[in-house]
Amino acid sequence: MLRNLELKQVTVKTVVAETPEINPCSTVQPTCPEPEVKIITEPCNTLPTTTLQPTEINMLTQSYSRIPPTTPQPPGITTVTQSYSTIPPTTPQPADTTTNDPCYKCEDGWKQHGEKCYFFSTSKSSWNESSTGCSTKGGDLVKIDSKEEQSFLRIAIQQKIESYDDLFWIGLTDSAVEGRWLWVDGSPLNESLTFWFFHDEPNDLTEEDPDGQDCAKMGPMYWFAISCKVTHRSICEKPAVALCV
Repeated sequence: MLRNLELKQVTVKTVVAETPEINPCSTVQPTCPEPEVKIITEPCNTLPTTTLQPTEINMLTQSYSRIPPTTPQPPGITTVTQSYSTIPPTTPQPADTTTNDPCYKCEDGWKQHGEKCYFFSTSKSSWNESSTGCSTKGGDLVKIDSKEEQSFLRIAIQQKIESYDDLFWIGLTDSAVEGRWLWVDGSPLNESLTFWFFHDEPNDLTEEDPDGQDCAKMGPMYWFAISCKVTHRSICEKPAVALCV
């Protein structure tokens, strides 16, 4: 019995002696190595895009403005847009019967307007000489009786002037009594129907002429008072010849 126990102890000691030494867990290498991690330090905007843009898209972006609309516009629309200002109004405008009244006629070189004829001189002379020149032609310096007549003369002057100082004598003067403006036929000026140059006219400045500014001249817009001795072109006026009975 004792012999058997001794044999068992020897056997146990042998088994213990043959058991390999086990290292601590902290020194055991992992069965699966950790994956290597790389840190990307390059900026994001340098990374190429994963999906390349088709060439057709780039071409479409660059030449978008040259692509015609999907629905072509009719040629007539473009024509109307470009030449709209040249299209006559749907309602024809009446002819200027006041200027070209067939019942009245003027001599060659005179311009008709209603029942009157007007002559625009090309030579320059003083107010008195101009008045005399109009008389020899069967008329006198123009007398302006309405806004409509003033408008007609203004437009005619704009078409005839060659420089800014190209003005015309009209038949208005206050040479008899200062401040009392009369037309050549002796009728007084209607103060509600005047076309002086703003509030500065008329005046009687004597710098250029001691006699003052006693005669009226007309430009493309307004009237001006000036010395009667200055030379200007002139506008003569006389009745048109009536053709209709």
